[in-house]
Amino acid sequence: MVSRSCANFLDLSSWDLLDFPQTQKPLPRVMTVPGIVSELEGDTSSHSSTGSHERKIIVANMLPLQAKRDSETGQWCFTWDEDSLLLQLRDGFPKDTEFVYIGSLNADIATSEQEAVSQKLLSEFNCVPTFLPKEIQEKYYRGFCKHHLWPLFHYMLPMFPDHGDRFDRRLWQAYVSANKIFSDRVMEVINPEDDYVWIQDYHLMVLPTFLRKRFNRIKLGFFLHSPFPSSEIYRTLPVRDDILRGLLNCDLIGFHTFDYARHFLSCCSRMLGLDYESKRGHIGLDYFGRTVFIKILPIGIHIGRIESVLNLPSTAAKMKEIQEEFKGKKLILGVDDMDIFKGISLKLIAMERLFETYWHMRGKVVLIQIVNPARASGKDVEEAKKEIYVTAKRINERYGSSGYQPVILIDRLVPRYEKTAYYAMADCCLVNAVRDGMNLVPYKYIICRQGTPGIDKAMGISRDSPRTSMLVVSEFIGCSPSLSGAIRVNPWDVDAVAEAVNLALKMSEAEKMLRHEKHYHYVSTHDVGYWAKSFLQDLERASQDHYNKRCWGIGFGLSFRVLSLSPSFRKLSIDHIVSTYRKTERRAIFLDYDGTLVPESSVIKTPTPEVLSVLKSLCEDPKNTVFIVSGRGWESLSDWLSPCENLGIAAEHGYFIRWSSKKEWETCYSSAEAEWKTMVEPVMRSYMDATDGSTIEFKESALVWHHQDADPDFGSCQAKELLDHLESVLANEPVVVKRGQHIVEVKPQGVSKGLAVEKVIHRMVENGNSPDMVMCIGDDRSDEDMFESILNTAANPDLPMRPEIFACTVGRKPSKAKYFLDDVSDVLKLLEGLGAASSRLKPEYEQESSSSSSHTHVAFESII
Repeated sequence: MVSRSCANFLDLSSWDLLDFPQTQKPLPRVMTVPGIVSELEGDTSSHSSTGSHERKIIVANMLPLQAKRDSETGQWCFTWDEDSLLLQLRDGFPKDTEFVYIGSLNADIATSEQEAVSQKLLSEFNCVPTFLPKEIQEKYYRGFCKHHLWPLFHYMLPMFPDHGDRFDRRLWQAYVSANKIFSDRVMEVINPEDDYVWIQDYHLMVLPTFLRKRFNRIKLGFFLHSPFPSSEIYRTLPVRDDILRGLLNCDLIGFHTFDYARHFLSCCSRMLGLDYESKRGHIGLDYFGRTVFIKILPIGIHIGRIESVLNLPSTAAKMKEIQEEFKGKKLILGVDDMDIFKGISLKLIAMERLFETYWHMRGKVVLIQIVNPARASGKDVEEAKKEIYVTAKRINERYGSSGYQPVILIDRLVPRYEKTAYYAMADCCLVNAVRDGMNLVPYKYIICRQGTPGIDKAMGISRDSPRTSMLVVSEFIGCSPSLSGAIRVNPWDVDAVAEAVNLALKMSEAEKMLRHEKHYHYVSTHDVGYWAKSFLQDLERASQDHYNKRCWGIGFGLSFRVLSLSPSFRKLSIDHIVSTYRKTERRAIFLDYDGTLVPESSVIKTPTPEVLSVLKSLCEDPKNTVFIVSGRGWESLSDWLSPCENLGIAAEHGYFIRWSSKKEWETCYSSAEAEWKTMVEPVMRSYMDATDGSTIEFKESALVWHHQDADPDFGSCQAKELLDHLESVLANEPVVVKRGQHIVEVKPQGVSKGLAVEKVIHRMVENGNSPDMVMCIGDDRSDEDMFESILNTAANPDLPMRPEIFACTVGRKPSKAKYFLDDVSDVLKLLEGLGAASSRLKPEYEQESSSSSSHTHVAFESII
């Protein structure tokens, strides 16, 4: 199913609208790169690559490296960042899998050093650095990413200047420029025939457009590590369409939860007019002939990394220290970034309510709140930090005592071993974020509570001793759906959070153990390696048909997209069809009306004098049988097309057929067979009343429920429900219930444009005038039935001869037709060419004998 906007693709791709800075120093190529790797697209260049095996190219804002300048030599030294997700995801693949990383460094490299650093990183780490100019880096990352996209994706709108930055076009231009620089780096190392490109997170959401523009068949995936907001929030973004189209230039788009994916699909439906469907368990969006797959896949953690830290002597020492310091106390742990969305203040207020409501908890419960350094700066962060300290102080003054602090804030850079020790010793982990992409704190807590043989030995714990853990998690974080044993809370409801913490602490050991086992099994089997392997397997599946179709790049600037169609699909040449037209003796011509003879967007639906003239010219040729096949009513069509006396009309998708203006309307259905309408109308009317913006269209042959003016999501939901309802009610009636583009239609069985065409051809064959040429032109989904019908007719062995078939759709879009014409004007030019060919053949008819002429006339009359 294609967008409403894809009826015409005359626009050409161009990047002149935006001025992008180029990468300062290009890397020496490690592979030669073809442009469009297909003979179908006319690429005759000769290219060869230095390697034929596929690689995984991981593109992210930051490389998984740590950079440090040697104080003695002054040279830059680089080491792998073992805590980086990009490095850890390699565990899902064989050791010999080659990864190439593209991203920025967490260090300011002077321009004079950039070339040497690039060579060093490529040769030693297989990393390609993107050196962004300082001004672009500031506006791109701290400006657009952190002060605009990040708050918006976490449901924070800049309603007032003091609370969020208003949209700034200069920041957006910096974002686009940075994405272009990233694309330059990818282009320098990619072999598009073999490599898979995996883009990470919201920093690079328009990068897919640049890459798809350069390599139409690139194998491209994207994963969003943050929430995707509801359409009501996302639609406030002035560049919303550009970002959506950027993501849709991927083959596979990944989200942590179904909610995030659902919001993205809703935005595509509301803003781009796209529909989606489940295809064999996978959600797919049809986008200009390409299927863009949506994957829902929560990320995991690197268990081995956590266990290695657990086994450190320093971790065991810290655990003993914690055990001694908080002996007889229940520990609740919170680990959060200093961020306005982490809900730390709400967590502290909930703890205050806990001590206030459950007085027996006073003196026995301690909240250890580790505050990681803020990833962004601003007034909001400073205000949140101030509120956290004020609230913690108030709680400690009110409920604390000598030697006891109910809330302990650790606001410093906490070493990994120390953080791991707190995870392992906490009785409950409380994650209270008001909005978060995934949040892996609960997963780390579960693994630490499971322990290892090494840490058990150091702590004097038997390996057979039961393992327990308790989680209280916000329902607004990505990991919540996967933790079915956790107590889920609304962080804004501080009373409910306090009650949940109380429940977690007083729960029986047996139940804690069962919940922990359930969580540990999930986390240990869905680690970061599983996540990466699963995503790239699906990316391989989503890209497998790339070379079975022909591609066109269309659109300007960031609206660029690729149209993917059958290799045999081509524009219908007037010279080609006229040549065949002149050689044939009996022709059947079938034409749709709206969108084919009259523009779909036209307010005036009556035919122009040019349309009537060309139809009349074609109908006057005795070798032609011309039919208008339309969904419109017979009264309108017969009135509008009355000047064309010999024109056949199939109205309401073939429910009514008339062979000429001198013939009567035919239908093989009696009014008695339409009793089903009395059953359908009240059902449709009830849905119309319940769905604002929907209407019912009454036809003699059908009843149609339209919902194009209703809310897209609600209308689609109601359409599915109506379809099920009607199929149940009409199970024993001779009708079909079909769902189309914003409609649900009920009509008699055997009514379609395809069957109407079959009837006409069958009548011609019965009368001894089997066609040796069949032409069919249409523009929408209902016309696909006609194309399929005439293609099947051509393969019918009962025909005296195999006719020449010309199935042609209007607009370059996926179709069963072999040919296309760009628009209505092209259709009229084609028909005028055929009409002119008929006119030039008229003198030959006039020279024929009267008997021959009479015979032809009788044959024609027998048909009509």
